[in-house]
Amino acid sequence: MTSLDSVSLAILLGAVLVMAGILSSLLALRFGAPLLLVFLVIGMLAGDAGPGGLEFSDVRTTYLVGSVALALILFDGGLRTRFQSIRAVLVPSMGLATIGVLVTALITAPVAKFALDLNWTEGLLVGAVVASTDAAAVFLLVHAQGLRLRPRVGATLEAESGSNDPFAVFLTLMLVEYISIGSGSATHVLEEFGREAVFGALIGFAGGRLVVIALNRVALPQGLHAPFVTTAALVVFGIAQIAHASGFFAVYLAGIIIGNRPTRAHTSVVTFLDAATWLAQIVMFVLLGLLVSPHRLGSSAGPAVIVAVALMLVARPAAVLLCLAPFRFSWREKIFIAWTGLRGAVAIFLASIPMLVGLSKAYLYFDVAFVVVIISLLLQGWTLAWAARRLHVALPRSERGPRRVELDLPGQLEQELVGYKVRPKSLYFRRGLIPSWSKPTLVIRNEQILSPVEAEPVAPGDYIYLLAPPERAEALDRFFVDMPPSTAPDPHLLGDFMVSGEVTLGDIEKIYALQTDPVQAELTLADYFDVHLDHAPKEGATLALDSIVLVARSISGGRVNVIGLRLPEEEDEKPKLTRMQAFRRKLAEIWTSVAGV
Repeated sequence: MTSLDSVSLAILLGAVLVMAGILSSLLALRFGAPLLLVFLVIGMLAGDAGPGGLEFSDVRTTYLVGSVALALILFDGGLRTRFQSIRAVLVPSMGLATIGVLVTALITAPVAKFALDLNWTEGLLVGAVVASTDAAAVFLLVHAQGLRLRPRVGATLEAESGSNDPFAVFLTLMLVEYISIGSGSATHVLEEFGREAVFGALIGFAGGRLVVIALNRVALPQGLHAPFVTTAALVVFGIAQIAHASGFFAVYLAGIIIGNRPTRAHTSVVTFLDAATWLAQIVMFVLLGLLVSPHRLGSSAGPAVIVAVALMLVARPAAVLLCLAPFRFSWREKIFIAWTGLRGAVAIFLASIPMLVGLSKAYLYFDVAFVVVIISLLLQGWTLAWAARRLHVALPRSERGPRRVELDLPGQLEQELVGYKVRPKSLYFRRGLIPSWSKPTLVIRNEQILSPVEAEPVAPGDYIYLLAPPERAEALDRFFVDMPPSTAPDPHLLGDFMVSGEVTLGDIEKIYALQTDPVQAELTLADYFDVHLDHAPKEGATLALDSIVLVARSISGGRVNVIGLRLPEEEDEKPKLTRMQAFRRKLAEIWTSVAGV
């Protein structure tokens, strides 16, 4: 009975620690504190050196939980990654994820060697442990601080932080093997890296495609799709690891394959994985905090701080500048990417590997990684929003998106039901706009189900459900969020062939003698972009309007407020204009440049 009581007590204490981590996240979000640091502190307080007094030294369990948690985090990151969004930055991101990690480790190694009194191989191991950025840390802090980064910067950080962990794991394992055996060669390292990368890619691709086929063809009971995908991700990870391939790379690639294919219950899968990864992170950080001994940290804290400073101010910036030199990133973007190299659970997880295999000085690697993570979260984490604004890589905050309900329709994958609550200041209610690829299907009012015709006119507080392709569902959000107050266009952007987004199609048609749909004559140009774009408008987005092209030049509150008019290019032998045509063209130039509309 005593053993049974001890098991029950362990379950109780574990649940209390996890619950404390969940509740503490509310406080941390309010004050902008890095959540990961909060979870680590909770683990330290519960440990043998804190008021909790729990004795925990099970490195094997910590490594097991860390492996599962990291696999789920990478899979979830891949599942949310749209290949279209990272395609333009794939090459620089992969350079940061491989060459960048190696350069960071090489520059950190001599600092670790002299600061910690290690040999060159041990110093390089310290560099490898802390070389990779942490995806969970980066995007958790970006979202918690309400940052909207420029698309290229955000996509680069997303792709890099999601794909650099496999290379860091490989580099750490190679160095641990070399220190344990005492021999190795560059040829062996290259062969191992090639084998792990190739087989990891094959297993990840095949596993992702098989999961897609199973999801769409196997009639699973309602509610089991998300657990099936989650366990399938761990199966892909396990198979790759057993085959001595990169399991972390395989599971990340499998997530990308699944996330970019039409599948059943996609929304429920993403929601379930969001909760699963949150729980996995909390458990992992609490266990890592339990392993920390504040008494042991005293002797290595000073040298570890030197390593952390060299990593943040020298090694990471040098790696970023080297890897991004061939690409057209501005110096502000490079500095911000360098400063956003946050270290998190991955570094402490990698530092547990030497402890698991019993290397000498294993606890030194762990303590150094812990100090580096703490300093990174405190300095870089708390200044992330400030740095983004100072370097002008942050976009203005957008209105928080409406609550969107997505329902799969059995028997097909092309359409799903997307539901919203109608707001009184929304674009849909005030202007009646809706994309041509969506179709209102039903309206719920006062607990009554009505057809769109019966519900006319739609009133604020109604719930409307529309048919839309799953990959475009998110683009509907902007029609159901409160419209921001109209803002005047930036006067510095106004010039020849620039007009305000509030000008109607009818006005443009009269000025430029265009042939357009008379039904759309009352639409403003901003409305025209909202209706005909499949995604939220971005600067540079274009739409054809008869013989001219509309170019989005300025965005305010998620809508286009300044639009450029790209007129047809003149032919070498252009026909002579009539007096009326010349008069209209001159009038157009005067209207756009002088009237400023």
